[in-house]
Amino acid sequence: MKKEKGLLLVLSGPAGVGKGTVCASLRQEETDIQYSVSATTRLPRQGEVDGVNYFFKTREQFEKMIEQDQLLEWAEYVGNYYGTPVDYVRETIDKGQDIILEIEVQGALKVRERFPEGVFIFLMPPSLAELRNRIVGRGTETEDVINKRMTVAREEIDMMKKYDYVVENDQVHLAVERIKSIVTAEHCKRERLIEKYKELVEVD
Repeated sequence: MKKEKGLLLVLSGPAGVGKGTVCASLRQEETDIQYSVSATTRLPRQGEVDGVNYFFKTREQFEKMIEQDQLLEWAEYVGNYYGTPVDYVRETIDKGQDIILEIEVQGALKVRERFPEGVFIFLMPPSLAELRNRIVGRGTETEDVINKRMTVAREEIDMMKKYDYVVENDQVHLAVERIKSIVTAEHCKRERLIEKYKELVEVD
């Protein structure tokens, strides 16, 4: 019987919506979901570890990765590059393991072009006011950057129509349960399983 390929899960949404928190909680509960570490040129935040949270690169290093086609997608966001190294993603899916990408909206739309069979989930804040509160609560951005992020957030929310699912992050554990339900349903889709089970009805 043919081995079922893993799912490419793409989780994105506005900055500050809680993508990292939801992703970390999901991985704690679903240990078989692999996490694709993104590369970025932004500076590490307190507690972030290179190779675990992100691959932290200089602009020169990142641009070399672009030139050598080592990224599944990449985007420039509020003055920094973000991108997904391609090899790890492909290898994980081929092994039958699910992999989740936690990326910005621009990057997710690029991934959709190359992996239309992926599962695209848009994480929504309960409100724009709550989104701003979360960004301010980080204490890592200036007022100017916060305002820029809110402007971009409005534009990104308008792009949710390009996603398969929308999950509100009102409470982290509820958002995680919704995503787990999506993963279960996707694994049961006919088009994902038809090749695997064809041999059951084949006549010699």
